[in-house]
Amino acid sequence: MIGLGKWACNVNTMFFSGEVKINVFDNNGEYGFELDIPGIEIPDIEIKSVEEDGDSIYAVAGTSLLPGKDVELTITFDGDEFDGFLKIPFIGKVKFKDGHRIEE
Repeated sequence: MIGLGKWACNVNTMFFSGEVKINVFDNNGEYGFELDIPGIEIPDIEIKSVEEDGDSIYAVAGTSLLPGKDVELTITFDGDEFDGFLKIPFIGKVKFKDGHRIEE
């Protein structure tokens, strides 16, 4: 498993602008993800699939906020830094900026 640990990055959307934290963890042999967005309650998220390709993770998830729609996550790790984005229906691509590790 790649990219395990706690990470932070900046995002800028019409709904939120600021630092977001992402926890990538081992959930009994499968990837687990937790998002922390200050001031925003994160809805239930169901991870549907995760694929690794070199230093990248590609995940597809569903959420109770967007029934029947999938959210796509792409993250590429480079040491203690990362870049990537979320593709969210009706919102579009949300780019992660200045991604960095904050804890192993």
